[in-house]
Amino acid sequence: MEASVILPILKKKLAFLSGGKDRRSGLILTIPLCLEQTNMDELSVTLDYLLSIPSEKCKARGFTVIVDGRKSQWNVVKTVVLMLQVILVSANKLTRYIEPCQLTEDFGGSLTYDHMDWLNKRLVFEKFTKESTSLLDELALINNGSDKGNQQEKERSVDLNFLPSVDPETVLQTGHELLSELQQRRFNGSDGGVSWSPMDDELLAQPQVMKLLDSLREQYTRYQEVCRQRSKRTQLEEIQQKVMQVVNWLEGPGSEQLRAQWGIGDSIRASQALQQKHEEIESQHSEWFAVYVELNQQIAALLNAGDEEDLVELKSLQQQLSDVCYRQASQLEFRQNLLQAALEFHGVAQDLSQQLDGLLGMLCVDVAPADGASIQQTLKLLEEKLKSVDVGLQGLREKGQGLLDQISNQASWAYGKDVTIENKENVDHIQGVMEDMQLRKQRCEDMVDVRRLKMLQMVQLFKCEEDAAQAVEWLSELLDALLKTHIRLGDDAQETKVLLEKHRKFVDVAQSTYDYGRQLLQATVVLCQSLRCTSRSSGDTLPRLNRVWKQFTIASEERVHRLEMAIAFHSNAEKILQDCPEEPEAINDEEQFDEIEAVGKSLLDRLTVPVVYPDGTEQYFGSPSDMASTAEHIRDRMKLVSLKRQQLRHPEVMTTES
Repeated sequence: MEASVILPILKKKLAFLSGGKDRRSGLILTIPLCLEQTNMDELSVTLDYLLSIPSEKCKARGFTVIVDGRKSQWNVVKTVVLMLQVILVSANKLTRYIEPCQLTEDFGGSLTYDHMDWLNKRLVFEKFTKESTSLLDELALINNGSDKGNQQEKERSVDLNFLPSVDPETVLQTGHELLSELQQRRFNGSDGGVSWSPMDDELLAQPQVMKLLDSLREQYTRYQEVCRQRSKRTQLEEIQQKVMQVVNWLEGPGSEQLRAQWGIGDSIRASQALQQKHEEIESQHSEWFAVYVELNQQIAALLNAGDEEDLVELKSLQQQLSDVCYRQASQLEFRQNLLQAALEFHGVAQDLSQQLDGLLGMLCVDVAPADGASIQQTLKLLEEKLKSVDVGLQGLREKGQGLLDQISNQASWAYGKDVTIENKENVDHIQGVMEDMQLRKQRCEDMVDVRRLKMLQMVQLFKCEEDAAQAVEWLSELLDALLKTHIRLGDDAQETKVLLEKHRKFVDVAQSTYDYGRQLLQATVVLCQSLRCTSRSSGDTLPRLNRVWKQFTIASEERVHRLEMAIAFHSNAEKILQDCPEEPEAINDEEQFDEIEAVGKSLLDRLTVPVVYPDGTEQYFGSPSDMASTAEHIRDRMKLVSLKRQQLRHPEVMTTES
């Protein structure tokens, strides 16, 4: 009975040999009953199997049966006890018969037992025994059949039994591993120490394993020699036959296939179709090349171990095979490289054609950019596309020249066939493609030059429009500064003259800004005429420029009038207020006092008058507080002049009061 047949029953662990022994050296058989109902038939099968394992010598010493009923019902325990006819002993009295080291942990002992490990090792042992016995029979049949009978019977016998049903190497390896386990007494023990095992010399005969291994090695060695001799006899004949098959095909159909393929195609699709056809040819050749590699290895092996009479023939076959295969492989590689170069050439040509189409489409669409930045971006894109076209054309020339060089070498592989016509067609096609691309690129370059000039003019137009608008803003800022900050009239004549001089320079700046804006607007008109378009801003900017300039001119003139009146007022007032005894008649002139008073009042009145623009709008210089401060200073000066006048009219009164 084999463990594999009753494996489901053995896994239930209805009974087991733990490897422990009683004081009489008899094996301990343990029956662990559980809560579930124990199948007596299965228990009987398990016991039959376990009792068949030990040797007769071991069986003669008897067994100690431990029925563990602590987890089972009494009627089950009773049935088992009656079936085995054993004596009942309580668990605490087991040590009277068995040493604790021979008891498992379930009974307070220290013996380690793993049922599944034991079962697995048992299966390995039985499998090895069965396979090795069967293999020995097969090897003996093969080896004995090769030693008797005539040559024809020998070959027939060997052919019929040439391969064993199992791999001898695998069986031998399994046997060695099993023997190693047995010799180390670790079949069921732990790695940490030595324990009794049911798979020792008494249970599984170690000599049996060793004997089987010795027999297997002997028969396997003989079997290998039989195979070697048979292989040597048949291999040479097979090699000769296969070599001729390879040579005949490569020099026949293989060469004919290559002779029929010389074109390179006129497009990517055509080149791909030729490449696919060549791959089919290569695929057929690769099958024969694989045979060549295998044959070459076989011949090399025979040359290393062959007889003297076979060396000359083997070397001749090897040389013939190598010459034909290398020549055919070189031709295939040349053809593959040629087609790959043609595919790359057509690929570059197609990419370049698409780039030229894209560039031409971009040039054929009229541009209407919104600003200078858009124009710059468009110009940059044009330059990038043109540069990409240059790079593509250069790449096309390089690919084309490389392809032409390969085609010029094609005649050396022509097998005597005149390929001048095919080569001329291929060369004309390649040169025609390169010339066509050069002409298309030149046309695009001319159009790019025209577009570049137009767009640069548009950049200038937008720049002029932007600068003109900026000039209007600057002039508006100058006007705003004039009205808000140019307020003071000076504390004396000298300061007022300085203010007047600064104001004139200020006006010169405004005049330059206005002239700059006018020039820019005139330039936009010229550019619009050149571009045949209308300016976006000249129609609005020019009136704004003129309006702001007119407002600035009016405000500036008013500022000049006020400064000139202030100069006249301060000059006359300073003459009177200064002590000039040498000119008493000038100081005593009443008309001068009247004139100063009149100028002062006029100046005060003018300070309260706003600047009136042509559109009717009004604007004051500075804030009311600024005007009040300026007017207060003029009134103070007028009071001093009035006081001086009184002094001159009544000098005695002023002296007494003094």
